Amino acid sequence: MEPTEAQEIQEQHEHAAHDRSLHPVSFTISVLAVLVAIVTVLGHRSHTHAVLYQARASDQWNFYQAHKIRQYDTQLTVDLLTSLPLRDDAAAKKILDGYRSHLQKWNQDLIDSQNAATALEEQVHQAERRADRFDLGEALLEIGLVIASITLLTRQRGYWYMGMCFGCAGIVAAALGFLVR
Repeated sequence: MEPTEAQEIQEQHEHAAHDRSLHPVSFTISVLAVLVAIVTVLGHRSHTHAVLYQARASDQWNFYQAHKIRQYDTQLTVDLLTSLPLRDDAAAKKILDGYRSHLQKWNQDLIDSQNAATALEEQVHQAERRADRFDLGEALLEIGLVIASITLLTRQRGYWYMGMCFGCAGIVAAALGFLVR
């Protein structure tokens, strides 16, 4: 909500203070303003979580890539040692066995790194879906707030009811953000 909007709403409340029939409208507008603030914070936090999860996923994919390069280099060394004639076959076999055992371990490390990165990417998508719900809720609540405030200018209750409908839709949309799994 912009500072000028808040000032306009405050002025409208002051004018409506003299008309008791508009007190429920003023109260509704106040509640909607508080809900807009809460849902806005929830949306910002969800966007922040998405960014943090994305950074973690990128780090995990970098870790995966490092494992992949190390595995490739070791496999290349094994291939070279098995294809070249060697002076000491016993020493070469010992070294090759060590490299092969490392390769087996690194194959599992690659799978683990890939699974961790994929899980973090799913958390990114989940946080983005949650943020989308909160953003929609925020927009609907703001629309409801503005429409309800028109009641203070026009003294027509239809705007108040329409504003409450948008507000309820915003509450439902924001509540769906908590159900995203």
